[in-house]
Amino acid sequence: MNYRRLGRTGLKVSEISLGSWLTYGNSTEKSTAVEIIDTAYDLGINFFDTANVYALGEAEIIVGEALKKYPRESYVLATKVFWPMGEGPNDRGLSRKHVFEQAHASLKRLGVDYIDIYYCHRYDPETPVEETLRTIDDLIRQGKILYAGVSEWTAAQMAEALQTADRYLLDRIVVNQPQYSMLNRYIEKEIIPFGIKNGIAQVVFSPLAQGILTGKYKPGSEIPKDSRAADPNSNMYILNNLKDEILVKVQKLDNLAKEMGITLSQLALAWTLRIDNVASAIIGASKVSQVKENVKASGIKLSEEILQKIEEILA
Repeated sequence: MNYRRLGRTGLKVSEISLGSWLTYGNSTEKSTAVEIIDTAYDLGINFFDTANVYALGEAEIIVGEALKKYPRESYVLATKVFWPMGEGPNDRGLSRKHVFEQAHASLKRLGVDYIDIYYCHRYDPETPVEETLRTIDDLIRQGKILYAGVSEWTAAQMAEALQTADRYLLDRIVVNQPQYSMLNRYIEKEIIPFGIKNGIAQVVFSPLAQGILTGKYKPGSEIPKDSRAADPNSNMYILNNLKDEILVKVQKLDNLAKEMGITLSQLALAWTLRIDNVASAIIGASKVSQVKENVKASGIKLSEEILQKIEEILA
């Protein structure tokens, strides 16, 4: 496993990290989830990602219990705040009240004294950015959070956050968590250049496009019964992308990976990591074998010739 600095910070994270969206507390049994986390840790993954809203706290509980056996300083733990955690008007968003309460709730569910990275899971147009950043800055000064991050914020929204932090001498955000894969490249236009300029790293989720870039889905074929697309608990984000025009490209990418002697998953992950501003690619795994396969993407360097072939396929 190779490790990269998180933006301009001194924190080093594994190029491949393990997430818990749509899996732990939902479609994956707890015992299997723990085995997957143990395997990831043994293979050098030191970066574990979750969120309060994943299975309404259950994912945090499972991740916390699985990591409890390991020295706290040996892993980097990230969670998030924004989405509704209850029916009340203050049970959502980035207000001081909600951020403060959910940070402490996450600490309790995770069973730790501090969170390494705390993400604002989305931008909140109903709360002043200063209010949110001051709350996170207070939590950082109390030692409950080490680094501030955002997820799926635009470049303009991040710029607002940096200007606000500088104006009031608050801790800056150091990481953004956007979606990024061969099939979803929107961050290349503005987000990555902004991150490079301002020292904000990208930790990307869905680098395998919810499993489409594993090659398991074939054009003109039925959905495999043991796949995420067949699971009603986790297929809400994938079905719209299972189009033959996309799957034909995926098939060509799979053939290219075979020519290289690697799997399509490894090719797709190595492709996201070709950009230095991407500190880590988050994988989601429901099987131990998936972790073992995906970690091998760390350190794979793609030649200019291969990158050009990929561009021609993606068109």
